[in-house]
Amino acid sequence: MEALTRRASLLRFGGLLVALATGGWEVRPSEGASAVACVLTPEQTEGPYYIPDERVRRNITDGHPGTPLILRLAVVDASTCRPIKGAAVDVWHADAAGVSSGFGAGAGSRTFMRGIQRTDAKGHAVFRTVYPGWYTGRTVHVHVKVHVGVRVVHTGQLYFRDALTDAVYRKAPYSKRPNRDTRNATDPIFGNGGRRSLLTVRRHGAGYTGSIVMGVRR
Repeated sequence: MEALTRRASLLRFGGLLVALATGGWEVRPSEGASAVACVLTPEQTEGPYYIPDERVRRNITDGHPGTPLILRLAVVDASTCRPIKGAAVDVWHADAAGVSSGFGAGAGSRTFMRGIQRTDAKGHAVFRTVYPGWYTGRTVHVHVKVHVGVRVVHTGQLYFRDALTDAVYRKAPYSKRPNRDTRNATDPIFGNGGRRSLLTVRRHGAGYTGSIVMGVRR
């Protein structure tokens, strides 16, 4: 196979993903949303529950219960495929009960399920949280913003496959709220690029790790 350089502009061939690895490029089969590496990640609405100036921290649960979830979010330059170090990745989502901090039933706190992390030299930001709950009219999702310097370079949402959500929701505390009303196929926001924002999810101890590579314009 012809060698790939760091200046390669087209990295997806026949279901293959070229991923960043120490010492050069690593070619591996594409899997879920990871296949969008070095492709501009679709923009999606910020939604009504954003709170600016969140805390810089890795654990964003504030002790709220739920199935453990580690988010491993990578940020790369969509033009050069190089990792972006020092980008501020801002996430927020509903807790297991479908409540967002700072609003409605969650108005007593402005911090649970919210936080910011700076990307490391490989472009990675990591959060410890719980699998999000659902609320009326939306499929299950995580909101994300990426800041480089003083600019917001990406606003989007991250998603889960419905079969996984069904399995998670069969257990407490999610099982206390059955009959979620919206799935990926019926969510109008997911329909506008959501398939390219699906997390690649793997088992991790008692919970899961969800990963994605987000290509942004600096």
